[in-house]
Amino acid sequence: MKTLFVLTFNFTLLTFNLFAQWETDVRLTNDPAISATSLNNAWCIAADGNIVHVVWYEQRDGNREIYYKRSKDGGVNWGADSRLTNDPAASFLPSVAVSAQVVHVVWFDDRDGNQEIYYKRSTDGGISWGADVADTRLTNNSAPSSFPSVSVSGSVVHVVWMDDRDGGNPEIYYKRSTDGGESWEADTRLTNDPAVSEFPSVSVSGQVVHVVWDDNRDGNFEIYYKRSTDGGVSWSEDTRLTNYSAHSYSPSVSVSGLAVHVVWYDFRDGNFEIYYKRSTDGGVSWSEDTRLTNYSFTSASPSVSVSGQVVHVVWQDGRDDNWEIYYKRSDDGGVSWGIADTRLTNNSAESQLPSVAVSGSIVHVVWMDKRDDDWEIYYKRDPTGNPSDRSGITRQFTSTKNYPNPFNPTTKIQFSIPVGTGRDLSVHLKVFDVLGREVATLVNEQLKPGTYEAEWNASNYAGGIYFYRLVVDDYTETNKMVLIK
Repeated sequence: MKTLFVLTFNFTLLTFNLFAQWETDVRLTNDPAISATSLNNAWCIAADGNIVHVVWYEQRDGNREIYYKRSKDGGVNWGADSRLTNDPAASFLPSVAVSAQVVHVVWFDDRDGNQEIYYKRSTDGGISWGADVADTRLTNNSAPSSFPSVSVSGSVVHVVWMDDRDGGNPEIYYKRSTDGGESWEADTRLTNDPAVSEFPSVSVSGQVVHVVWDDNRDGNFEIYYKRSTDGGVSWSEDTRLTNYSAHSYSPSVSVSGLAVHVVWYDFRDGNFEIYYKRSTDGGVSWSEDTRLTNYSFTSASPSVSVSGQVVHVVWQDGRDDNWEIYYKRSDDGGVSWGIADTRLTNNSAESQLPSVAVSGSIVHVVWMDKRDDDWEIYYKRDPTGNPSDRSGITRQFTSTKNYPNPFNPTTKIQFSIPVGTGRDLSVHLKVFDVLGREVATLVNEQLKPGTYEAEWNASNYAGGIYFYRLVVDDYTETNKMVLIK
């Protein structure tokens, strides 16, 4: 459905504060049992608009279970903990991804006598998790399956993990759902080598799926990469991203359009440092390695998230005589990293295994922390940490609205772009059903600052809850509407 009209071109320019505005640490858990985040190949935090989702595993129930918590206001306030698993066996290392109102969580679980990959979803933004619906078992073999990572694009969910079914050496496996997690296709083996392939990380942009992992087929652990350009149906050959005699471990990948960003930690300098590499053509070719840290202490477990041209990296760092969480940012797509390392935590206890996510202007970080004498989950945010332009100008968006709501059979969706940079902006307005499946594209074009209105005719759709999502460059907003029939 085409855009109907432009109402106004009035806008105000606001100067971006170049200094980080990191707020105080927020303690998310409060129990004497261990609460822990996952390794850096997976993300324990995801955000869509103002809703922030956090997962972890915890021992408060006498065995390890998966827990979830959310914020509805961009990380200012937090709801109660939700226990996602309930089994006498241990559940470990969750990973979370979100698309509109559908939240996807994977983990590995001992309930079957060996480690298997399990999945659970919420279709209402984390409010409920289908207590009457059993967890979905994604793997079924007698060997261990572990360390899953999940990414989602619309209704297509992508999961990777390491699996020992092929003779006792771990290989990387992949599985997808094309209907928002309702059903799952067969497993796909991505690696085939007698060496160890471990700790995969996955990120998706449209139909292009990117997977990285570390692999010792070369006599030492190196970082490898593989991609699918058809949504996970077929896969490229493996690409070796590092080539040094020292070990490279635990990569994390994030993608924005054709730009693919990979971080890992590396022993080539005599101690572990954080390294970075990028591709600007969707994974066809790759830049030289960039060393992000330069200290004689260990830096490890980096996590990366990208929003347009802004690349965010967090990691745990030993330079302060104990593990602390550090942060670094590139504002030009990874070309330069001029902003100095930012220390996010400052206490005498250990802070480890951070994850980072970005939504709008807000950067969200979660980690595990021992300052309270036991391991707890902590959170921190920078509400202005994701500048949307290298020019130093931010955009303030008028909230979208649709009317009528509820509606039958048509509704109009109005949105404004009151602040710009003197150039056209990439605008996408799409409609999704309650399972996260895209059902309509209303706007997909370059637009100037102004106020616009689009119309959706839902005559051919069933009544119920739908969501419309506006994406303007790095800004995302998702809202609910109700079709009555």
